[in-house]
This record gives sequence, C-alpha cells and structure tokens, in this order.
Amino acid sequence: MDPRPDTQPELTWVSHAWRYALCIVFSAAVWQTVAAAEWRDHRVLLTAEVLLGLAAFVLVYFRRRAPVRVALVIAAMSAFSGIAAGPATLAAVSVATRRRWREVVLVGSANFAAAETWTTLAPIEDDDFLVTTLVNLVVNAGMMGWGLYIGSRRELLWNLRNRAERAELEQELRLTQARSTERARIAGEMHDVVAHRITQVSMQAGALAFRDDLDADRLREGLGQIQQQANDALHELRDVLGVLREDDAGPPTARPQPTYDDITALVDEARSLGLDIDWADHVDGEVPVPPATGRTVYRIVQEGITNVRKHAPGVGVAIRSSGDERGGITVVISNPLGDRPSAAPGAGLGLVGLRERTELRGGRLHQRTEGSRFVLEAWLPWTA
Repeated sequence: MDPRPDTQPELTWVSHAWRYALCIVFSAAVWQTVAAAEWRDHRVLLTAEVLLGLAAFVLVYFRRRAPVRVALVIAAMSAFSGIAAGPATLAAVSVATRRRWREVVLVGSANFAAAETWTTLAPIEDDDFLVTTLVNLVVNAGMMGWGLYIGSRRELLWNLRNRAERAELEQELRLTQARSTERARIAGEMHDVVAHRITQVSMQAGALAFRDDLDADRLREGLGQIQQQANDALHELRDVLGVLREDDAGPPTARPQPTYDDITALVDEARSLGLDIDWADHVDGEVPVPPATGRTVYRIVQEGITNVRKHAPGVGVAIRSSGDERGGITVVISNPLGDRPSAAPGAGLGLVGLRERTELRGGRLHQRTEGSRFVLEAWLPWTA
C-alpha cells in the first residue's frame, strides 16, 4: 500500500479551462506539421485524427477516476492522432504527479511508443528518424519529469499545511489543558483556604445559637470571633482569586503562602476556638522543610482539622508528623468517629482534592478506620 497521501487538489472550472487550453495549444503545435498534407492527400487519416482527437479530449476529463487506464487509452489514440497529443500529455503528467515509479515508467513508455508510431505513420516532410526519435524521447522525459516535480511540490505543501494544522491543534490542546489545570488549582486553593475558615464561622455561629446562657459581653466576644474569621476568609479568598487578575496594574496584595512552620499557628488557632488537638512534631529540624512540601503538609493538616469540625465536632484530634531529608515526611491525623456531624455543608471533595495535590507532589495519601477512630495518613518526599 502506498504510504503517500492523496495530495491532488480539487479542480474548479478555471483549473479545467487552462489545462484544456494548454492541451489545445500542444495538439495544434503537433498537428499543424501534417494538417495540410492530410487535407490534401490523406483524408481518411485526417478523419481518424479528428475523431480520435475529440474522443481523447472527452476522455481526459475523467483521468482522475482511473489515471493509468485513461492515460494508456489516450496514448493509444495518440499513436494515430496528433490532435490527441495534448490530452495524452495531460493524462501522462497527471499520472506522474502520483509519483509511483511503475506507473511513471509504464505510461511514459506507452507515450513514447505512441509518439514514435504517429511520426512514422504521419505524412511528415523531411522526416529525420534519429532527430524525431530524440525529440520524442526528450519531450516524453520532460513531461514525466514535470509531473514528478508537481507531485513532489504538492506533497511538500500538503505536509507543511498538515504540520501547521497539527501544530495549531496541539497548541489549542495545550492551552485547554493549561486552563483546566489552572482552574483545578484555583478550585483546590479555594477549597483549602476558604472551606477551613467558613467551617469555623459555621461552627462558632452554631455554638452561639445553641447557647442561651451567655451574657452580652460573652456574646459580643463570640460575634467578634466570627467577624474575624469571616474577614480572614475574605482576605484569603482575595489572595486566591488574585491569580485571575494577573494583568492588574495595581500593587500585589497576596500574602505569603503557608509553609511547614505555619502549622503551629494553625493548630494554636484551632485550639483557641475550642478544638482539642494533640500535636506532636517529630520532623528533623536541622534542615528546613522545602516550601512546596511544607505547604502541602500544611493543607493536609488544615483539611484534617476542617473534617473533624464538620464530621466529628467536639472530639479530640491527634496530629503526628515525622521524617527527615532522606525518608520524607509522614503525617498522621486521627480522631474518634463522630456520631453527630455538624450542620456545616460539605461537597465531599476535600479529600479527593487533597489526594490529587499529594500525588502531584510525588506522595501518597490514605484514609482508613481503625476500630472507632478515623485515620488520615500521608507521605511526601522531602523535595517534591
């Protein structure tokens, strides 16, 4: 099977017209050498010339349906009709553009043999056999070579156009993938930084609604904490959405991303809001935890605290982190299973996004139940 693609362009009426015009010019140039002699002395040959020539002009229109067969039939006609020389040339060039060497040799030989036959039968004055044969050979070799050149050029242009289209398609796919990745990253950041704050606001508001023994000062203090948590959520949401305004000419407002050292402040904040946390840090402190790894560990701890508030409010949570530069970091978060989940809504996508974030850093995240406790365990390489 020929691996070359079909590079023949579609023919319009203009394309057909100028090709037929060239055929007429070539046929006239060939036939005019014998037209007068045939009209004067060879009327039968003249009639055959005209009839076969007209048939060749009709048949060459269908050359693309059966290129080789049409070319061979017209070549046979041109052996007895100089008028058919133009269509025979067009059909032969059309075959040569396909750049299949067996076809090129077959059709080229047939046209050369037909030209030799016609120059032998036609009443050509001062016919020099050697010169005529040389002319026929050069003309036929030239027309086949021209067809090969056209075919090569068409294939080159087809390849260039195909590569350009593929490059544009690949660029579109890369842009689409980049947009999807960026949206997923923004969604993950929004969940991590906002869900934690909103959960705290929901829990505190629920606690205030449940308590009916608070005096005005305690109530104001609780409402102030809710306001602070809401303000923090707004600030962090603004930081995340800042990536959507990269063309903003104003000064940057995003705060530094959290690192491993910020986990202590996160735990202290949760404790101040009433959550019982047993936090133990056994990570080797001689070498600072890389920022990207530390940020992922921070998000894991943050999500663990948020899940406890949502699904097991009022229970204690134990958080253990350990590891070093060679073995990576392991984080284990465990808490008793709750029997009264909070009213804070959840989409159930927190752990899914957290697992994706961990795996993108080359780590692993597993969740399991051990007796009456829920355990979330993650491992991350030191340098993600």
